[in-house]
Amino acid sequence: MFGPILDGERVRLAPITSDMLPVFSRWFADTEVTRYLSLRYPPSVKLEEEWFERTMRSETDVLWATLLREENDRLIGTTGIHGIDWPNRRAFTGNLIGEKSEWRKGYASEVVRLRTRWAFEEMGLEKLATKAFVENVGSRRALEKSGYREVGIARRDEWRHGKWHDMWLAEVLRDEWVAG
Repeated sequence: MFGPILDGERVRLAPITSDMLPVFSRWFADTEVTRYLSLRYPPSVKLEEEWFERTMRSETDVLWATLLREENDRLIGTTGIHGIDWPNRRAFTGNLIGEKSEWRKGYASEVVRLRTRWAFEEMGLEKLATKAFVENVGSRRALEKSGYREVGIARRDEWRHGKWHDMWLAEVLRDEWVAG
């Protein structure tokens, strides 16, 4: 499913629309953008359309487009809550700032805060977990600013570009987030 509109100071999270799919395809064709994603091959627009239809019907995933409010809601990325385990009130999260010109400007931190607040306050989730490549310092920093805490390192967890990469594992609990 696609999430509701969530307004932050500089970004807006909004439902993904089918007209955004060619932009996603452009991002996913750029190996610099995808170097820290589990995506191995860039999907075609047709595959993106199939993904869009599946996601629209999903009961265990919530996704948003990340828009820049100050630039007439220009699309710069996506974020989501995935694999929601409703009985245990937990899920995994992910983020992508696909527009390289917008990297290192703090947008991801705001996106994570908005998404986390909504997951705890509106969905009633108890725990959010995530993982990031150890060398993806920007992603780790954005998550830590929003209360995620390291819970371990998964060694040799992802094979990319001819070598193994360790993954940073983190989570945030509702009561810790409320107290933070």
